[in-house]
Amino acid sequence: MAKIWAENSYCKRRQVGALIVKNQMIISDGYNGTPAGFENICEDENYATKPYVLHAEANAITKVAASNNNSTGATIYITASPCIECAKLIIQAGIKRVVFSEKYHTEEGIDLLRRAGITVNLIEIIT
Repeated sequence: MAKIWAENSYCKRRQVGALIVKNQMIISDGYNGTPAGFENICEDENYATKPYVLHAEANAITKVAASNNNSTGATIYITASPCIECAKLIIQAGIKRVVFSEKYHTEEGIDLLRRAGITVNLIEIIT
């Protein structure tokens, strides 16, 4: 489902989706994109990602933080493994399991999550 959610992203270089699940219910979702109120253009004229674009995990975590739910003990499903910045947010959000379907260009985020005792699973999606 995170892969389907990623299709909501306006980003051209890469579309990433994230779902936070707790007690078998989706409590939050997110995809990479610009902050609320910004134009939905993620890349500049040189095709580089604009510095203010939010990652899918950050969108899902901030969304759950603004709700009546909490992510303590939850699982986050992401189409790509988290970067180190998103890994820090995942740790602070109390998420205990991360499931992703493709690797990010660096494994720093995965290493940090494992160091924090978070279960990390790669599940490749065959299409």
